[in-house]
Amino acid sequence: MNSTVIVGGGLVGLTTAASLKLIGHEVVVLEQAPRIRAVGAGIGLWANALREFDRLGIGPAIRDMGIQQNTWFFNSAGEPVRAPGYTDRDHQFLLVPRPELNSLLADTVGRDRIRVDAHVTGYTETGSDVVVHLANGETLRTDLLIGSDGVHSSVRKQLVPGSDAVAHSGHYAWRAIVPTGDRSTEATVLTVGHRRTRGGYARIARDRTMWMVNQFDAGPLTGSKRERALERAQNLAEAGWNDELLSLIAGTPEESILENQVTLVPELPHWTSAHVALIGDAAHGLSPHIASGGTLGIEDVGVLRSTLAAEADLEKALTTYEHARSSRFEAVREHSAAVEHAGDAVEFAQRYAAFSHWMLTTAPATP
Repeated sequence: MNSTVIVGGGLVGLTTAASLKLIGHEVVVLEQAPRIRAVGAGIGLWANALREFDRLGIGPAIRDMGIQQNTWFFNSAGEPVRAPGYTDRDHQFLLVPRPELNSLLADTVGRDRIRVDAHVTGYTETGSDVVVHLANGETLRTDLLIGSDGVHSSVRKQLVPGSDAVAHSGHYAWRAIVPTGDRSTEATVLTVGHRRTRGGYARIARDRTMWMVNQFDAGPLTGSKRERALERAQNLAEAGWNDELLSLIAGTPEESILENQVTLVPELPHWTSAHVALIGDAAHGLSPHIASGGTLGIEDVGVLRSTLAAEADLEKALTTYEHARSSRFEAVREHSAAVEHAGDAVEFAQRYAAFSHWMLTTAPATP
């Protein structure tokens, strides 16, 4: 039986642990936080991610906790836009609240396999295994070490020196989850507005709605988080359009608003060594404006699981995984840049649908 230590107890780390259990790995998850938690408000899961959860036997439970989205795009005057030649399937994903999802995944892994308050300071790779070093002086010896510790990954810092995450200059995002109340928000509303601002809202659960606003080249930030979000949301509202979004933001308590400077992982020369692999945002953290980072991370999991199951030589399996995923992300980066630089709602709708259609139709088959 192979032993695997996974650094990071977020969405991708927990999914990796659950998936590798399926093929007989003895897994341990090391999470530096005092409890399993969720950073962010909600996560969009496309069909290619849900297939991996179906293999884990938790697909129905995840579908039950989320809300199916069928996204429509609008300009700042409220005129609906969709690219011709694409179908609803290219615009549909499941929006799930992160806390419930991570809790379900932790139960699936087994809470006894997850160690919280476990801060990894580094590792030593030997000829036959890896020794993981913890801040409390403890060491863990394992066959495989997986870095799933996000854009500021400590595992990546050692595996690929000089690969520190970089700020996406001027790009900020604001979001929150609020009670739906008597609002009738059903469809996902995403508006492409002025001054490189985008935002919208969607039902994330039966009783909760998520709103978000992001802006490229945001300029100086003044006032409270709510005031900063409202200022940008005005770029999405003309002649009464998006009053609902403005109302959602205005009614959100300051402490409930998440504000982030968007941070990116530079393109890496390699993701793996003989006994170490990066996965998810640790390997390829991108801007959230294409709303598929979680899904692509779950794709990583499926590819890693299938290559490890098919190839007994660990180093060869990790090399196969790396080549498959790094080549796919060359195209992902091209699509991400195209969506970012869309000039208006029409161009955005076209480029976004082109990306989602490509992602779904070229998703790897991972038995």
